[in-house]
Amino acid sequence: MRWINSIIIIAILALGSWSTLLAQGDLPSGQVDIVKSFEARLAEANRVEVKPVLPALDTSTRRLQYTVVPKDIAVEYLPPKIRPLAFRTEQPPAVYDGYLRLGGGLPSAFYGEFSYDLTKNEAFDLGVDLFRHSANNTNQVENQRFNNTKLGLDGTYYFEQGFAVQGNVGYHNRGIYYYGYNEINDELDTAKYTFEPDQVMQRFSTVDLGLDLFNGQRTVGDFNYRAGVDLYLLNDEYAARENGLLLTIEATKWFAEQHPLSVVLRTDFTAYKDTTKQSLNNFHLEPSYTYHGDMFQVKVGLNLTSNNDKYSIFPDIEASANIIEGVVTAFVGATGNLRKNNLRSLSEYNPFIRTRVRIRNTRFTEYYGGVRGNIIGATYNAQIGYTQADNLALFQLNDPFDSIPRFNVLYDTANIVTIKGSIILPLFEGLELTGSITQNIFSLEREEKPWHLPSTTISAGARYTNPEQQFSLRADLFLENGVPYRT
Repeated sequence: MRWINSIIIIAILALGSWSTLLAQGDLPSGQVDIVKSFEARLAEANRVEVKPVLPALDTSTRRLQYTVVPKDIAVEYLPPKIRPLAFRTEQPPAVYDGYLRLGGGLPSAFYGEFSYDLTKNEAFDLGVDLFRHSANNTNQVENQRFNNTKLGLDGTYYFEQGFAVQGNVGYHNRGIYYYGYNEINDELDTAKYTFEPDQVMQRFSTVDLGLDLFNGQRTVGDFNYRAGVDLYLLNDEYAARENGLLLTIEATKWFAEQHPLSVVLRTDFTAYKDTTKQSLNNFHLEPSYTYHGDMFQVKVGLNLTSNNDKYSIFPDIEASANIIEGVVTAFVGATGNLRKNNLRSLSEYNPFIRTRVRIRNTRFTEYYGGVRGNIIGATYNAQIGYTQADNLALFQLNDPFDSIPRFNVLYDTANIVTIKGSIILPLFEGLELTGSITQNIFSLEREEKPWHLPSTTISAGARYTNPEQQFSLRADLFLENGVPYRT
C-alpha cells in the first residue's frame, strides 16, 4: 500500500515540473531577468581547535626472519667493450749501482770516494767502498802533508726464514807527518832543523771486522732484534798497539707501529799496549720508550754504565712539541754517557799526539733545548746546551825544545756552555746553501784554558744536483778560531 502512495507522489511532482517548463516558453531566447541578487551568509559558529597527538612508540624488539629463495634468471646482453684508459704516472726514482765522488782543494789536495754494488740479487748484497784524501803543502811548510786511505767490503745475506746476516771488513791507513818545528825554532830563536819525510812520518793502520745478525723482514709481533760483534786492530809506527771488541744486543718492540720500546746492551773492551799495558772496559744498559703524538713526541730512558765496578746512571730524555705545525718545533732533553779516550779516538781527533797515552773515560752529562723547523723552505736548527764533563781530554806540547813537536794528553774537569745553529736554504731546484756555527764557552777546574780545543767553529757550503740525480757539485768552507796552547 505504501509503495502505491510513493508512485502517486512521484507522478504529481513530474506533472508540476512539466507545467513550469511549458509556462516559460514565452521568454525571449538569450535573455535572463534577475529578480533579486543572491547573497550567501553563513551563520556564526564556534572554532574548535584540534591538536594532533602522536601515537605511542612501539619499543618492543621484534625479530624478523626473511627467506630468500635463490633463483637463476637468464639475462641476455651484448658483450661489453673494454677500452683501456691511459693514465700518466710518475717515473720511479732512478737506482744506481754505484757512485763516484771527486774533489780538490788547496794546498794540493785531492778527495776521492767510490762505492759500487757488485751484486743484483735480492737475497744477497755485496758492495765495495774506496776512499782517498790527501794534501801536500811542503812547498810552504816543510813536511806539512797527510794522506788518508780506506778500503771496505760489506755484504748482507737475507734468509727465507726472515733473518739476515751482515758482515764487513775494512782497512784504514792514516799517514801524517810531524811539522811546525821550524816555526817553534823561530819563536825560540834556536837553530833550525830539517828532516826527511820518513824521519817525521807517523802511520796509523787499522783493521776492522764486523758481523751482525738481525731480522731482515718485519716480524708478526713488530719485534726487531740485532746481535753484533765488532773488532778492530790498531798499530802505529812507534810499536803502539790497541785492540777493541764491542758486543751489542738490541731489541725493539713497536706499539701501534709508531711507539718503540727499546733495550740496548753493550760491552766495550779496549786493550792498549806500549811500554806498559792498559785496559778500559765499559758496560752499558740502555732502555728507552718513545711516544709519538700528533703534536708532540716524548722519549724517556736511561743509560746505566759500569767501569771498574763503578756504576753511573745517565739520563736519556727528550721532549718536543709543534708550536706551529711544520714551522716551529721546540725541544728539550738530557743525555749522558761514558766516552772513551783511547788511542783510536784520540789519534782521530789529534794525530800529532805521542802514542804513549793514558786511556780514560770522559764522563759527561748534557742538558739542552732549542727550536727547529722550516720557514719558507729553509730548514733550521738552533740550540743551547750545558755539559758537565769529567776527564775532558786536552792537548799540550810535550817539550817546546823538542826537535819534533808532539802533544801529550792531559785531563781536566770542565763545564761547557754550547750555542749552535744550522740552516739549509734551497735557492732553486737542485741548488742549496748550508751553514752552521758552534760557540763553546769553557770553564775548567785546574787548567787555565782548554788547550787545543776550538771555541768557535763555522762552516758554509753550497751543493748543486742535476735534475736527473746523476751528479752533484759541492763546495765547503770550514773556519775555526785559533786554539789556545801552552808552551
